[in-house]
Amino acid sequence: MSPEYPFDEAATARVVVDDTGTLVEWNDGARTLLGWTRAEVVGRPAGDLLAHGPLPVPTSGRWDGTVALRHCDGRSVTVWLLAHHRPPRDDEPGRWLVLAPLTGDAPRSPDDPLATAALTQSPCAVAVYDERLRLVRLNTAMAQAIGLPEERVRGLRPSEIGGRPHSAAMERHMLDVLATGRAQDIQTHARAGGEDHAHAWLVRMAPVTDTEGRVRGVCLAAHDFTDNYLARERLRLVNEASVRIGSTLDVTRTAQELADVCVPALADFVSVDLLDPQDGGEPPARFDPPIGLRRCAHRSVTPGDPEALAKPGEVQHYPAGSPQADSLAGGRTIVGSVPQGDLDTWLARDVRRDARVHEIGIHCTMSVPIRARGVTLGVAVLTRFRRPDPFTPDDVLLAEEITARAAVCIDNARRFSRERETALALQRSLLPRTLPRTAAVDAASRYLPAARAGVGGDWFDVIPLSGMRVAMVVGDVVGHGVQASATMGRLRTAVRTLADIDLAPDELLTHLDDLVVRLSEEAGGEGSPGEVGASCLYAVYDPVSRRCALARAGHPPPMLLRPNEAPRRVELPAGPPLGVGGLPFESTELELAEGSVLAFYTDGLLESRERTMDAGLQLLSEALAAYSDSLDETCDRVLHSLLPAGGASDDVALLLARTRGLPAAQVATWDIPADPALVAPVRKQAVEQLARWELSEASFTVELVVSELVTNAIRYGSHPIRLRLIHDATTLICEVSDTSHTAPHLRRAKTWDEGGRGLLLVAQLTQRWGSRHTGDGKTIWAELGLHDEA
Repeated sequence: MSPEYPFDEAATARVVVDDTGTLVEWNDGARTLLGWTRAEVVGRPAGDLLAHGPLPVPTSGRWDGTVALRHCDGRSVTVWLLAHHRPPRDDEPGRWLVLAPLTGDAPRSPDDPLATAALTQSPCAVAVYDERLRLVRLNTAMAQAIGLPEERVRGLRPSEIGGRPHSAAMERHMLDVLATGRAQDIQTHARAGGEDHAHAWLVRMAPVTDTEGRVRGVCLAAHDFTDNYLARERLRLVNEASVRIGSTLDVTRTAQELADVCVPALADFVSVDLLDPQDGGEPPARFDPPIGLRRCAHRSVTPGDPEALAKPGEVQHYPAGSPQADSLAGGRTIVGSVPQGDLDTWLARDVRRDARVHEIGIHCTMSVPIRARGVTLGVAVLTRFRRPDPFTPDDVLLAEEITARAAVCIDNARRFSRERETALALQRSLLPRTLPRTAAVDAASRYLPAARAGVGGDWFDVIPLSGMRVAMVVGDVVGHGVQASATMGRLRTAVRTLADIDLAPDELLTHLDDLVVRLSEEAGGEGSPGEVGASCLYAVYDPVSRRCALARAGHPPPMLLRPNEAPRRVELPAGPPLGVGGLPFESTELELAEGSVLAFYTDGLLESRERTMDAGLQLLSEALAAYSDSLDETCDRVLHSLLPAGGASDDVALLLARTRGLPAAQVATWDIPADPALVAPVRKQAVEQLARWELSEASFTVELVVSELVTNAIRYGSHPIRLRLIHDATTLICEVSDTSHTAPHLRRAKTWDEGGRGLLLVAQLTQRWGSRHTGDGKTIWAELGLHDEA
């Protein structure tokens, strides 16, 4: 033996037996035990050493047992053996290491320090109590833990020694051990002697029995695992932060979650202050004191948050020398202690804050910068006043870890909010600010962006058409965000352009489908449809005939409320969504009584996690059934009935249109013979009709327009030809229809041309003019503003 190797190899009998049962190694301890030399036994079967019985066959990797071995002088030696198996590896067979202690039964002197070290010098705090739970013996570690010597507390019960509730609870567990004879393990917190903070203890209480097995007392062993406990608590807090922080994409809510996680686990009061974004939407890159920070959230262990000097949303400015400003400027955590004077300079400048600090008893603060993706977003300030211990380096690491996780969530929420605001601004700029006043319908609308998802591509529109007609459209682009809003703007513009050429609803949707297919090809890059998708419902209402033509492309059908009837869904052919391509659309015509209400909406109004689509339709029907004369009130009632308090999960567009009818007295129609000589009598009839309508101030313009349009129809159109005049309070419309499908074109006549100036004249004299194709020909129309004529 030597100081470098203090082991006595001869104190243990050690042999090695391979898997074939052959002895391959034999040490001096084995020679001492059985007397055989190495040369006499190595290479022989191990079974030759057995005094009697077969060689044991182990069934696992470790075996122990008592066997009778044959000594070299012929006598039998009973030995307890312990064997460990090493599996075969490479080209070596498996082996068994067989051991037998040679000094295990040697008695020790009562004065041997090793005989009493198990109790008195054990690093684990140990105490022994009798059957009445009176202290009999304790070791040095236990005496240090309770802060009292053994001779002073011998004979006392645990509750008398501790004098605290946890001591009484431990005493009850010890009574259970006495009664049942079964050991118990508990975890508890208690202060060690002379210390002001609690330790975490793992306590094992085992029965002490006599030679007859009767329980005569309880042995209590306590292990201080405070470091391990605190490490687990820190890990638990970090895991809790990863679950609780970032549950929404709302900056204020995320900041509040950061404060909630840290109180009371890490601090008694936490405030989260963020920097206001600059013009570019990013927080400032430089921090020149005083630094303005906006309070986003705070949390205290005291109800009412009396420690807060700022209200949520309020901006406070922090000068140089304050923990907040220094933390932001240095990009590191600043820990300040009030007793050590770390905050004196700052508090001397702020009398109100200094008074609050001393009133509450704040003794330390920790300012942690909130940084994510290289950008500083703000600072979290953790404060202690109820907990007496100051912040430790481990607390700093924990706070930085939690704040780093929260910073990413806050930055994600900030970016989402900025993109949402951009998309919402784009969306609202692309939607109609006000609905046009028309003679065909009274309309009211609502648009609500999604509460949690990004802004989508829902849109609606009311488009005046020729002949006092009006088009109503509602649509929904698949997806959310700026891209969906931009696509919505392109589709709305396309619908208005197609509506200007007076296409039938099914034809318009066909052209719109082609556009979406092209947009999808551009977005996909490979020409695959479906990259961009949308649904649309298009309707055209004519107040003269009181008929409404509708077609839809994968969009929910409208609800119809006729006067004195219950609401019902309009049955329309579904039609494929826009962007599928190649499939036809079908239109349906309805005759509507004056005062009927059509409700157009997107699916976000009906869809909800809490209800089915049918339940949503039932709620919509009930809300419409309570319709009053105010369309705006009805819109609000519908949204209140169908949308949850926290907002819809998808965009919602709602358009209500109440139909009007144009009285027959405001419409005049003449069939025109195909004779140019009869144009003058037709002009005269038109002027006389204007006189009956008391619109003689428009006679001159109407004469010129009627003369030009009728002459062109007779000259270039096909019989029959019809002239129609329509008027309301502000507009007079002149229409000439024939069965030819040839559309007129506006052109400028050359100096010496004898004709070609008629349509140019019509365009100059009227507000607008155009042509539309019908099922049996075309109609050329011109619109005059009566106020302009007056």
